[in-house]
Amino acid sequence: MKKILTGMLLSGALSFSAFAQKLDASKVPVHVKEAFAKKYPGITPKWEMEKGDFEAGFKQEGHTMSALFDSNGIMKESEVDIKVMELPSTVLAYVKEHYKGATIKEAAKITKADGTVNYEAEVNKMDVLFDINGKFIKEVKD
Repeated sequence: MKKILTGMLLSGALSFSAFAQKLDASKVPVHVKEAFAKKYPGITPKWEMEKGDFEAGFKQEGHTMSALFDSNGIMKESEVDIKVMELPSTVLAYVKEHYKGATIKEAAKITKADGTVNYEAEVNKMDVLFDINGKFIKEVKD
């Protein structure tokens, strides 16, 4: 019985780590690391793969942030965690109306490469995305 339980725990841990797709910095293309260093000098990120792109997670000025780069080192977007109450009031109202009784677990401000700003609210284990004015865009299941 102990062997079965140990095997199940080990299997679950391996599955979880594979899902997170953490990446050793040595496996990140030089162009990507150079682009990150140029944009965020002096910061050492933790790297992950996200749908074929390279995501750098880091802290800057007390904020938890991430930056997403393609394999050529072109930054696609950056994201900064914000307090739930920093979301536009229209986002808070939308969540209250459409996800009755749910709470927003995390919030973020996303800035795309072209300067477009979106907001993200994590609700019921999914990311709910909004435009700069707080208008609903879509749900993304984790």
